[in-house]
Amino acid sequence: MRKLKRHQLALYNGQDKPDIYIAYQGRIYDVTPSRHWKRGRHYEHWAGQDLTAELADAPHDEAVFERYPCIGELID
Repeated sequence: MRKLKRHQLALYNGQDKPDIYIAYQGRIYDVTPSRHWKRGRHYEHWAGQDLTAELADAPHDEAVFERYPCIGELID
């Protein structure tokens, strides 16, 4: 598993690299194939970030992350 710092995760925002990643509870998920994350944005949420605090505003729960492969760990 890869280990990325926040500034490294930020490069996977759908703009700077072809892969699109998000983090949730310290785990990094590859959401590249999702039609919801095209161009690195899903509603008011941006890829390349830790979305743990933002999940409370989402219309779904954390089970949504089961759809995507966990490819790494977010480290500080």
